[in-house]
Amino acid sequence: MAGSVITKGSVVAALDVGSSKIACFVGQVMDDEGSIEVVGIGHQASRGIENGTITDLSTAEGAIRHAVHAAEHMAASRMKGYPLREVILNVPGVHTYSHHLDVNVQISGQEITDNDVRRVLAKSQEEKFGEEQELIHTIPINYRVDGNDFIREPRGMYGQTLDVGIHMVTGNQGALRNMATCIERSHLDIKALCAAPYAAGLSCLVEDEKDLGCTVIDMGGGVTSMAVFQGGRLLYVDAIPLGGKHVSKDIAKGLSCSILDAERLKTLYGSAMAANSDREELINVPQIGEDNDSQPNHVPRAVLIGIIQPRLEEIFEIVRARLQDSGLGDMVGRRVVLTGGASQLPGLVDLAKLVLDKQVRIGFPIRLTGLAEAANAPPFTVVAGLLNYLTECTDEMPDQILANVEYGSIFERFKLWVRENW
Repeated sequence: MAGSVITKGSVVAALDVGSSKIACFVGQVMDDEGSIEVVGIGHQASRGIENGTITDLSTAEGAIRHAVHAAEHMAASRMKGYPLREVILNVPGVHTYSHHLDVNVQISGQEITDNDVRRVLAKSQEEKFGEEQELIHTIPINYRVDGNDFIREPRGMYGQTLDVGIHMVTGNQGALRNMATCIERSHLDIKALCAAPYAAGLSCLVEDEKDLGCTVIDMGGGVTSMAVFQGGRLLYVDAIPLGGKHVSKDIAKGLSCSILDAERLKTLYGSAMAANSDREELINVPQIGEDNDSQPNHVPRAVLIGIIQPRLEEIFEIVRARLQDSGLGDMVGRRVVLTGGASQLPGLVDLAKLVLDKQVRIGFPIRLTGLAEAANAPPFTVVAGLLNYLTECTDEMPDQILANVEYGSIFERFKLWVRENW
């Protein structure tokens, strides 16, 4: 994986490989602060991908190529004719795992430097999580100096020992290899990886939400993933293999119609919660194998909603249980932000409030400029957040941590070894 500092004028690309769509954003870094203007957008219906897992390499590769080429074509003038070489890639939530550990280094009364923090992070990466897991994120979430808690910024302080609580996110290596194969066949290199729900949070949360505590629920076609933030940091990621496609399949089975018609009915007439008027309103449901011009098949809209609501309730109930099992359910406040393509169903916010017992809103990309109105929407929150991650969180990338940590001369390394082991 390549890894370099993003500078003003750089062209960067993000690729979100999802269960319902594949999206590619090309952005240009506009200033030294890392602000990004989107100059190219491409998206394509997913093929060869089910519930966040690649099921057909060749078919998935073709869909990825189409999305990337569309974004390249739109951004051609800013890229000076060169094709994309590197992308930051999402890791679907179903293939990620959260780990928490405490690591310390000896400071021996010296001033704590940025390199001391990097030493702790590098030391944490020596932890083994199993041969089938690859490290994606190394995120410091709390600091202690000489046993004193609630240290927000240890750099510049003095002490004997620096302890850091670290959240590490790993990914399933088999799933990542399959995704990497598709990317490489498309003649691209992976610049970095980012867990999909983390990217969604970076894109759609305001600073106060990240600081005070908030849960992002990214509802995709085949996967619903969640990310918990507090103190400005990611504390937890998780996912379940259920999403909008499962709602459509339920409709198809319940109303004996095709998946395509079920998706159309969900989009046009669907809602997460029924109203009294829905019993009176009739909708036409085409039957499988029958001529559309034959006798109409009218059913009350309430029947459609009666199929949709139980599946969405199930998804939110599982999410609530996962958050409770993580031990973070009651710690991070009552704020929830829903995003992703499946979050756009009318009534979903009210249903989420009811099941989760929290304050709920819909999240949109808020940190990029140049987004067309159609792309400034919940389905594009993850791909937008990937660009934010690339400019804002390089210090959490495992490769960057190892590349930038300094141990000094052989004598300095020996002193560090003595401090840390005696």
